[in-house]
Amino acid sequence: MQHTESQWPMYVSLKKIEKLVGRWTSVQWEVDQMLPATHAAPAGAHLILLELHKDERGSYRINIDMDNAMLYIVCDETEDGEWKPVAISADQNVAAGCLEADTPVLNIPMPKAIACWIEAFITRHGEVEICAHRRKHVDRRKNQGPSTDHTADRL
Repeated sequence: MQHTESQWPMYVSLKKIEKLVGRWTSVQWEVDQMLPATHAAPAGAHLILLELHKDERGSYRINIDMDNAMLYIVCDETEDGEWKPVAISADQNVAAGCLEADTPVLNIPMPKAIACWIEAFITRHGEVEICAHRRKHVDRRKNQGPSTDHTADRL
């Protein structure tokens, strides 16, 4: 399978690592392999689409401009405690939302080829303004806004 402008199929396999912590055994999961679907599928790998969305371009930009750009592998935990990769994202907000919902997420360094592909996607569809989601009706520098209007207290 070849990648397109907005989708890149990947084979992802995980490995389970058991570590002895004191007297207890701790289980951790790591990404074992992540390969483009143009390669042969590794044993136990799952075919997952890395899909780009126009409304996430700002998050992609922030991610690929960082020194340590990451990909996020979203997993499902089966009844027997095994993890299965189900999605890949380059948007840290997607990963944060999954973690808040107690969905397992693994992160790996973003390969340069994927960073270039994302850069081309952003260039093709245009940059978006990255804002800090501040309340626009309050200008704290001028001490104005509903939280600073104390004339209502005097009435």
